[in-house]
Amino acid sequence: MFDIGALELLMIVIVAVIVIGPKDMPLAMRTAGRWIGKLRRVSAHFRSGIDTMVREAELEDMEAKWKARNEEIMREHPAPTPPPAPARPDADTPGAGADEMTGPPALPDAGPAEDASSNKASGSAKNQPEPAAKDAARNDAKKAG
Repeated sequence: MFDIGALELLMIVIVAVIVIGPKDMPLAMRTAGRWIGKLRRVSAHFRSGIDTMVREAELEDMEAKWKARNEEIMREHPAPTPPPAPARPDADTPGAGADEMTGPPALPDAGPAEDASSNKASGSAKNQPEPAAKDAARNDAKKAG
């Protein structure tokens, strides 16, 4: 980055030892390391922000290209029109609709409304025994034990 060679680095260390002194050198190195770490973190944060902005700009450009290409394809290949629905015979016509179903098929009856509501409230009623059966099972277990 700064193109510092080994000879230049040796000169910097010698001057630092003479100016700062060997006694304060560890403290100076720690302080310099902290400043360099902060500088690297700020630089990495700045670089990631720039990278994010560039990526977002590239995405916007790609979306514009995709949209233009999609419109071009849609113009070249229009969607096929559905065939017309077959005419249904009128109800006034004799024999019309006698064999056809008019509406959705009927679903099997779920049973009385109270059974359906109790199933919802208690979860799955099929897997849960009746309260009387539970009591009988407890009494049998007590007698056996």
